[in-house]
Amino acid sequence: MNNESIPARTRVKICGLTRAEDIDSAVQAGADAIGMVFYPGSRRAVTMAQARRLRAAVPPFVSVVTLFVNAAPQMVNEIIDQVHPDLLQFHGDETVEFCDQFNHPYLRAFRVGGPGMDSAECVGNACRGYMNARAWLFDSYSAGYGGSGKGFDTGLLDAVVGAGERRPLVLAGGLSAETVAERIRRFRPYAVDVSSGVEIEPGIKSAEKIQAFIKAVQNA
Repeated sequence: MNNESIPARTRVKICGLTRAEDIDSAVQAGADAIGMVFYPGSRRAVTMAQARRLRAAVPPFVSVVTLFVNAAPQMVNEIIDQVHPDLLQFHGDETVEFCDQFNHPYLRAFRVGGPGMDSAECVGNACRGYMNARAWLFDSYSAGYGGSGKGFDTGLLDAVVGAGERRPLVLAGGLSAETVAERIRRFRPYAVDVSSGVEIEPGIKSAEKIQAFIKAVQNA
């Protein structure tokens, strides 16, 4: 990796937010982005009414990311219109054509270690189709589409890290204040994404854990 590809700092996204007080904690600690989940199967899912209230609690210069898993296009468009996210995050089996159709900035998430994503070559091949994504996000495979708190074999990212042409990397999956520094030193990602690693229970964040996580990122 050449020096030009190493970010000046690693940005932080806190995902799975369901309460305004947790948004305040994330912002006060220095988070760059907050994420809201629109996947009904998640214990962190929010309703449209919740999302509008939470969106209003986010101050300027903090990005709002809305996460989808195999959602209908109508639902995605409705959330774009009513919640006004800065970025969409597609976390399921969405095709390139599906992601591109909204003409809206998006992140493409890849569930590393799952079916068809169990070798470095497979991961690299899957990513290359999504060059219009603003970033590639790597999470661990779980039946629940993220938020499991489990890590993945980071060797599966070798083909991506060594690629001559790629999108900015966002690392997720099993991150916490205790584990994030090692990942940053190894991969120099553009950003890291945490959910369960800063929670008391699913959807309920800990201000102390958020602060410790962001401090660990900054120190790394």
